[in-house]
Amino acid sequence: MSDTIQILPDHIANQIAAGEVIQRPASAVKELMENAVDAGATEVKLIVNDAGKSLIQVIDNGKGMSPSDAQNAFGRHATSKIRSIEDLFQIRSMGFRGEALASIAAVAQVTLKTKTAKDELGTMVEIENSKVISTSAVAHAQGTNIAMKNLFFNVPARRNFLKSNSAELKHIIEEFTRVALAFPEVFFSLTSNGQDVYHWEGGSFKQRAIQVLGNSYQTKLVAVGEKTDYLTVSGFVGKPETARKTRSDQYFFVNRRFIKSAYLHHAVANAFDGLIPKDSYPSYILYIDVDPAQVDINVHPTKQEIKFEDDKIIYAFVQAAVKHALAQFSIAPSLDFSLDANIQQLDAIQKPFTDQQVQDTSKKSLYTGFTQKNQAHFIPSSENTGNPDWKNFFTDIPKAEENFIVKPSSMGLYKEDDGLAVIEDATLLQLHHTYIIAPTQSGCVIIHQQLAHERVLYEKYQKATSHPHATQKSLFPVVLELNPSDAILLSEMLEDLALIGYEIEAFGSNSFIIQGIPADVISGNEKNAIELLLEQFKHFSNEVKYSKREKLIRCLARQMAIKAGQALSQKEMHAIIEQLSQCDIPNITASGAPTYIELKESYLDGLFSK
Repeated sequence: MSDTIQILPDHIANQIAAGEVIQRPASAVKELMENAVDAGATEVKLIVNDAGKSLIQVIDNGKGMSPSDAQNAFGRHATSKIRSIEDLFQIRSMGFRGEALASIAAVAQVTLKTKTAKDELGTMVEIENSKVISTSAVAHAQGTNIAMKNLFFNVPARRNFLKSNSAELKHIIEEFTRVALAFPEVFFSLTSNGQDVYHWEGGSFKQRAIQVLGNSYQTKLVAVGEKTDYLTVSGFVGKPETARKTRSDQYFFVNRRFIKSAYLHHAVANAFDGLIPKDSYPSYILYIDVDPAQVDINVHPTKQEIKFEDDKIIYAFVQAAVKHALAQFSIAPSLDFSLDANIQQLDAIQKPFTDQQVQDTSKKSLYTGFTQKNQAHFIPSSENTGNPDWKNFFTDIPKAEENFIVKPSSMGLYKEDDGLAVIEDATLLQLHHTYIIAPTQSGCVIIHQQLAHERVLYEKYQKATSHPHATQKSLFPVVLELNPSDAILLSEMLEDLALIGYEIEAFGSNSFIIQGIPADVISGNEKNAIELLLEQFKHFSNEVKYSKREKLIRCLARQMAIKAGQALSQKEMHAIIEQLSQCDIPNITASGAPTYIELKESYLDGLFSK
């Protein structure tokens, strides 16, 4: 038999290894920007074309590289930060494993220009497919200028898996933002297809936080600062009103390295318990500074997941630091141990406890429960409690599945000709400003007003492709300013929004002007409606099974629907029922939640039978 095991050629091995580090253009952006700050740069400029597919260029004013270092930097495991295995446990720099430039050179055409302060001329190195094409001396300022072109030009299958330019640019902005937040003292700029996206001067941590989150956060940030011998927790959390439906404004840094940690996210969420709704997420930018020996940052190829030596201590410190910050700013409720003066005047406090009262009290079971041992595990027998046999409580009730029906299909309440079988002109009852109770010939239905209206709007927006909705022009057009990431997202939606009745136009860099809204939407809240739509759309971002238009329709239906808690007139309640009855699938929302349930008369009778 011939041998079957072969050693892969270097260029193929490098391409395979590159797949762990360079997964998309944003991965290369992260590695190159981290190299720039590691080099001591005070200015870092990022330039991308076609969302990094055709060009990613990082220019810095760091210390630069010598001619020999410029060539050696592209070798596998070439690093200036590790000399011994012990160094691996004292890492404070961003890149250290020496794989970034080697990986980039394996999947792109790279040109490097660099110069140190002591060299008169700089060095230019051109590399393609992991091979040095040319090396020459060039005039160059101190620092490094590295340009990678045509990402994955030699791995077409990988290039085909890249998303749209807007999606890839969104990932680039995320990585750019994370590095910029970690090093607020450094100037950062981002240019995309020749247009300036970001231009952030160096400053304090708060100044950088405002640059990233927006000027609206100027008065909405609470400073966090706790220092111990073991670690330091600092940064900012947003006030409760900044909580969102997505995790878009949540950043954790350990020794200035951005990390992802569901465990620490939970610590912050716990600190906000009771201050924000259960389905919302707090905004925060938190920095943890700890001895590098206490963390392992080499547990994941992207170095965004780390392992703490004692994660429970970190969790407790983070939660306590955030709670303390909120309490200091009178946001979190604090305990008041002072006794109300009025309580002191009550009879129970003023009058003495007589011997007879002591004797009477000691005979009661409540007193026994507090004074005798092992009472926590003692369960009294049923004959002592005097309670009836609880099992009999359920014996005479009719089977729930026969009478209490959550409609799984279009069968049931809907008659062929009459629509929803609610008695015509019946007086409807609104319960808790959320549920509509309507009588039918065989019992009654309980309709969830918001979910029912969501179904109505969902089907209406679905049919807008063939029947575009009317638009009402705004008397006073509203200008909407967004961050670059949201601006990209809204740009993708404009065509579908126009079919539904929105008239929105680009209005300069990251700005839009709302010229008109759907004819059936009340004017005056256009700006907030679009901002909320973007938040809800991002909330769907992980649902890859839905198309972009499907996500948009679902978000709009949820946003525009009459909300639970809103008082409705008889006319409005009847209108919802009539519209629901005309839906193709009236019984469930697009996400599968029931819009109504039916209580049959036989079930109601059973509740009151002996």
